[in-house]
Amino acid sequence: MKLARFTVDGRTRLGKVKGDQIVDISAAAPEIGNSMRLLLEQLDTVRDAIEAIVAPSWPLSSVTLDAPIADPRKFLAIGMNYQSHVDEAAAAGVTAPQTQIWFNKQVTCINGPFGDVDVPKAGPDRVDYEAEMGVVIGKRCRHVSREDARSVIAGYVVCNDVTARDWQFRSPTFTLGKSFDTHGPIGPWITTDDEIADPHALTITLELNGEERQRASTGEMIYDIYDQIAYLSQVMTLEPGDLIATGTPAGVGIAGDRFMKAGDVVRVAVEGLGAIENRFVNEA
Repeated sequence: MKLARFTVDGRTRLGKVKGDQIVDISAAAPEIGNSMRLLLEQLDTVRDAIEAIVAPSWPLSSVTLDAPIADPRKFLAIGMNYQSHVDEAAAAGVTAPQTQIWFNKQVTCINGPFGDVDVPKAGPDRVDYEAEMGVVIGKRCRHVSREDARSVIAGYVVCNDVTARDWQFRSPTFTLGKSFDTHGPIGPWITTDDEIADPHALTITLELNGEERQRASTGEMIYDIYDQIAYLSQVMTLEPGDLIATGTPAGVGIAGDRFMKAGDVVRVAVEGLGAIENRFVNEA
């Protein structure tokens, strides 16, 4: 399934995408309102009911797609996880990490798949893009083995790990530079795990103003998705709705000294998951 949050007629609902239509699935579990996180917590119970719903529906072109999950408890991201990106960073004098490197994106950064992204008025003028595949956790879990990691995945989203580079490097952790409001566009929906034969065999691309800047296979990750879940779950309990951004390949703006300015449009696509597209604007 492709599970989405959408707004139509002034009301935000939960839906499933079928072709060029979106079907309202709120009736399957009316007590959860429009919270995808709460839906994921009981997805195994209500899946059959959701699959059976066929109406009401709207054309996708007539609704606003919102961030598919707006209230996760955690938004975690791994750094330097494609060798091509490690190589371009090394050329700039950045030492390659010897272990998985993790940081938080504060959940207030979450943005919709087609929402505007701010160039912050607090600075800097070094706002960058990072095309990534996002993983959505589906089951509460701790100490998950690599072999069992896929069983706790609800699905996948397209993600742009927008980064304010000046803020990223002015403190020992990346959190501030990764967490400006609007700097976490995700979507366009959650594609459930059962629809993806192999999450490590998908093409990921990014276009800036129509020009391709990033292209890679998710199979090029240094630490694959299962390694990431096993590593993180040694430290913390992962919960339904938690987001994991799995790393970006070569071609980020900082490598070519090309940063975002108002009017730029960035499109990120992941094979089988859809695409998100966001315009950069000066923060009001």
